[in-house]
Amino acid sequence: MKRVAVVPGDGIGPEVIAEAVRTLELSRDIFGFEISFEHFDWGAEKYLATGVTMPEGALEMLAAEYDAILTGAFGDPRVPDNKHAADILLGMRTGLDLYINLRPIKLIDERLCPLKGRKAEDVDFVVFRENTEGLYVFMGGNFKKGTPEEIAIQEEVNTRRGVERIITAAFEYAREHGRKRVTMSDKSNVLTYGHDLWQRTFKAVAARYPDIAANHFYIDVLTLWMVLDPGRFDVIVTCNLFGDIITDLGAALQGGLGMAASGNIHPGRVSLFEPVHGSAPTVAGKNVANPIAAILTGAMMLEYIGFKEAAKKIEQAVEESVRSGETTQDVGGKLSTTAAGEAIRGRLSGQPIR
Repeated sequence: MKRVAVVPGDGIGPEVIAEAVRTLELSRDIFGFEISFEHFDWGAEKYLATGVTMPEGALEMLAAEYDAILTGAFGDPRVPDNKHAADILLGMRTGLDLYINLRPIKLIDERLCPLKGRKAEDVDFVVFRENTEGLYVFMGGNFKKGTPEEIAIQEEVNTRRGVERIITAAFEYAREHGRKRVTMSDKSNVLTYGHDLWQRTFKAVAARYPDIAANHFYIDVLTLWMVLDPGRFDVIVTCNLFGDIITDLGAALQGGLGMAASGNIHPGRVSLFEPVHGSAPTVAGKNVANPIAAILTGAMMLEYIGFKEAAKKIEQAVEESVRSGETTQDVGGKLSTTAAGEAIRGRLSGQPIR
């Protein structure tokens, strides 16, 4: 029995995660695998009511008792500093050492791509974003804050261990999934210490994978080529900040954030799966949010915990629904959140809506 902790989050999180869980439950019934879901109410409501973001011992409990974590987005305008989001989401990423942020960029239907004349096969790559180091470690400070002489310092941290393991993961993924090329992106022409470490480590790791082509782009050049010719990419590996930026650009290529799934992974350990989009509080509760990112994230989670056939069937059901226009308005359809989820489950069960 696989156990999944479900943290629906804030805003539209509960709505789209509910559709993902219903889809996973249907998949369980169809394919006969054993999986259970336990919901946790960590989020803005809990924090505002109790002042608690995550209970003491939560990370240890997740690591010991669960196989995966499925979360929605976090963020609420009633918590201006988003402390709860940082404690919960970033807390799980760093506390569980989930050093891989894996984001597939896959165009399902060419009409969703903002680039002229691009087909589905032109937008099909994955991004490996380093998830525990870089500029997201909150190291730094302010001197003379609030004065005209204020100084603000933000530190970037790159370790050989951290850089090597994310680059190795990218090459391993390429080999396992039949991808032919790994592209590393940095800004080593300016960031001459930290990103020189990326350069040297990438060359050392690439030498261990002679069957996989390896190349490099500075991050500004890479973003240019993502727009001009996304088909040249198979696997991209980069640092935390750059990965954050280019995966949103990648999401735009596939139809928007409502289509973008992601996983925060430490191979062999409990890992966290979350749709890329935000909590979108302005549309929360209106039954209009796109559930596809959450459902595809659920499929990623199934693959990670060993149910690859079921994961593939969910992906196929999503693809069929999108191509048939059975979607929410943001990607050209007319369905509500729940109706879009039902359409996908209809495809999964072999009973599409008429």
